Amino acid sequence: MKSQQVNPLLILILALGVFGIITTEMGIVGVLPQVAYKFGISTAQAGWLVSIFALVVAIAGPFLTLLASGINRKIILLAAVLMFAISNVVYAYATTFDTMFIFRMIPALFHPVFFSVALVTSAQLVPAEKSSQAVAKVFTGVTAGFAFGVPLTSYLAERLSLEIAFLFGAMVSVVALIGIWIWLPSMPVKEKMSYGKQLGILRKPGLWLNVAAVIFIFAAMFSVYSYFAEYLGQVTQMSGSWISVMLTVFGVVMIIGNLAFGQFLRKSVVRTVLLFPLLYIAAYALVYWAGPHFMWMIIVVIIWASIHSGGLIVSQTWLTTEAQDAPEFGNSLYVSFSNLGITLGTAIGGWFIANLGIHQLIWSGIIFALIAFVLIWIKVKCFTTPGIAKNN
Repeated sequence: MKSQQVNPLLILILALGVFGIITTEMGIVGVLPQVAYKFGISTAQAGWLVSIFALVVAIAGPFLTLLASGINRKIILLAAVLMFAISNVVYAYATTFDTMFIFRMIPALFHPVFFSVALVTSAQLVPAEKSSQAVAKVFTGVTAGFAFGVPLTSYLAERLSLEIAFLFGAMVSVVALIGIWIWLPSMPVKEKMSYGKQLGILRKPGLWLNVAAVIFIFAAMFSVYSYFAEYLGQVTQMSGSWISVMLTVFGVVMIIGNLAFGQFLRKSVVRTVLLFPLLYIAAYALVYWAGPHFMWMIIVVIIWASIHSGGLIVSQTWLTTEAQDAPEFGNSLYVSFSNLGITLGTAIGGWFIANLGIHQLIWSGIIFALIAFVLIWIKVKCFTTPGIAKNN
């Protein structure tokens, strides 16, 4: 039911909740060196904190989204942000790596459900003609998480302490919790699509080629990005403060790049999706070359971020072209398999670091991007993708 007296801050509160989730999920990227030092483990081992979160989302995401489709949306949102707040407090005061590892898995169960429900809820809270704007505002929480949440986490860990950095994530979720509790009306589900109709899209062979492409696109992106701080610290010899600045620059450029790729997709979906992995290969070649050169690396980080930003919208568009009969379930598949790609990429990236050295990490991203390009090329040549045949 549309509410005519919705507090205008509620949409921003939902965006803040998404911001908190992204900050919790990806903020760990900027503090992996500190986490490794705290627990006396290698950076590759610490990288499993990124991998396990993404793996749980990948495995549980679609099933939990289906199961939660009949539950009051307010209850789901409150439970999710509460768990993210608790988990960040545990990160701050964990005395063993195993404890932190376990509490990376628990909130990951709530990630895809919160994300999909927040988008649906934002659309239901406003008149129909404003629903797309409301969804877009909530989705800004994702890019804001990369632009500000991740680097701020890194900055707080460098300047104050690792505990303060994680407590910042907890505070964000607590504010979102209070806002949802006060302003969001009870929203029981009155109608829902049958499980059978939603699962029916899984019978499409073209969908699975798109899913495979999404997995390898994200593997290409995060096999290197997951070790961003370590790479800049060891290869480029940047200080913690400089790394925080680079993370901020990376995130801000992502916002701009995301808008640019949106324009490219409107002009041609197929060409943009085919071009993306090739651009990433070129960007990684620059990162490999510029790695040991401080000033050049600053410039290359901007180029890298502008390409990286396209991965989110390009892969989401590519997958959902085959999921138009069940868009919400299709989005849950996107969240799930993109996180499987993060798991795969982070794990293989860690293997490259452990066996070949941090500088050779870049080759893992190049290999994954090449595989993604081949999969997309096969799909374009062998299948007609619904909804984009005229836009090629």
